[in-house]
Amino acid sequence: LLDPYVTVSVDQVRVGQTSTKQKTNKPTYNEEFSTTVTDGHQIELSVFHDTPIGYDDFVANCTLHFQDLLRSAGPSDSFEGW
Repeated sequence: LLDPYVTVSVDQVRVGQTSTKQKTNKPTYNEEFSTTVTDGHQIELSVFHDTPIGYDDFVANCTLHFQDLLRSAGPSDSFEGW
């Protein structure tokens, strides 16, 4: 079991980090991060395992390109609260 947390970065600048969930492989996060993005290119979500000593272990990541999100969105879609 992991002690996972997620970092949120926009264009390689960290804008948030979730709390660490203890001893689970199926964490649920209901946390919000807010930042203003002007001419942004991508958002990256990275999962880490919190270790008591040394560096935390990288688990996985996902990169979403804003251009792809906007292309698939309709004219009335909003990304607030996403």
